[in-house]
Amino acid sequence: MKKLNVNAAHRLSMMRGMAESIIMTEKIETTVAKAKFLRGFVEKIITTAKASGIHPRRQAARHIKSREAMAKLFKELGPRYKDRPGGYTRIIRLGSRQGDGAQICRIELVK
Repeated sequence: MKKLNVNAAHRLSMMRGMAESIIMTEKIETTVAKAKFLRGFVEKIITTAKASGIHPRRQAARHIKSREAMAKLFKELGPRYKDRPGGYTRIIRLGSRQGDGAQICRIELVK
């Protein structure tokens, strides 16, 4: 498992924030390492949102705190990917960041 050079609490908080952003805007720009880590995190949440009921909502609410993001997750994204067995995200490499040379990419939801 990648650690992204941060402790567990920071890593979880970072993933929750980026997951909420990708749910709301459907794309974000970040480093390749963070995007690869985020991919699995977001795909599990979207798979949970494909089911209906209170239990999947509570499972997703453990990671997504925003009411707006939860509403979009269960009203738009869950039904959109109902028949798709996985692979809800795409990573597009954009090049290097000028400041430190880190590889930058865009992670976005597939239409």
